[in-house]
Amino acid sequence: MRIAITHISEYSYEGPRAPTVQALRLTPAPVRGQTVESWQVIAPGHATAARYTDGFGNEVHLVAAPGDLEMIRVEAAGVVETSDLGGVAGFTTEAVTRGAYLRPTAPTASSPAIEAFARAELRDTRLATLHGLMEAVHGRVAYVTDSTDAHTTAAAAFEARRGVCQDHAHIFISAARVLGIPARYATGYLLLDDHTDAPAHHAWGEAFVDNIGWIGFDAANNICPIDTYVRLGAGLDAVSAAPIRGIRRGSGRETLTVTVEVRALESQIQTQSQSQS
Repeated sequence: MRIAITHISEYSYEGPRAPTVQALRLTPAPVRGQTVESWQVIAPGHATAARYTDGFGNEVHLVAAPGDLEMIRVEAAGVVETSDLGGVAGFTTEAVTRGAYLRPTAPTASSPAIEAFARAELRDTRLATLHGLMEAVHGRVAYVTDSTDAHTTAAAAFEARRGVCQDHAHIFISAARVLGIPARYATGYLLLDDHTDAPAHHAWGEAFVDNIGWIGFDAANNICPIDTYVRLGAGLDAVSAAPIRGIRRGSGRETLTVTVEVRALESQIQTQSQSQS
């Protein structure tokens, strides 16, 4: 499937501010099941941006926007060809070892409730266990828009029994790590249909299985990623895998508006927008 994506982030500011530095992880990862046909990132300072690959294998552009701008617009767009491999990303290349993906982080730290929940899903094989975890997280945590925020932890969302894709991914990762299974957070895009409970910009968990490699598990939709998914990048959690992370100085309020369009080139069926302040 050929999927066209446009991802626009607009930052508006009230009051003076100093130059803003942003790390952009907005280039789709070279993993099994997807080929980047065309892609470009447009942002203030991008022409002179430092470019590197981080420890998780993500391509990063480090840009600096001047302080006299009232609005910063970051756009990523292109076409990616995908195929359905049942969520198997395979043996990806990154500097960190698989042991790093067993380390809890603040967003993915477990709780006694998550630990008991995870152990109840143990099966004869790691793959069966992971499928069980995905289904169990999907069944326990309802997808409720705006029920959590960017700072909600896995433990808090698990207790509340509601959240969005970030929370489903964090809980899945936390539970997998309890069982000694390396797990990480993946970000990307999703071609929507009428039965999908997620925004076009999406997140899911990945776990490592011997002899297969990394496999995606989308607990929000109870499915391993198929050809309607485009994988952007990965990290230990939503913070380290964030498509845009920045530092700014200034006293004015910042307002962020994000618009994401994901469509199949053949049918041009889907547009999804979202805004936040």
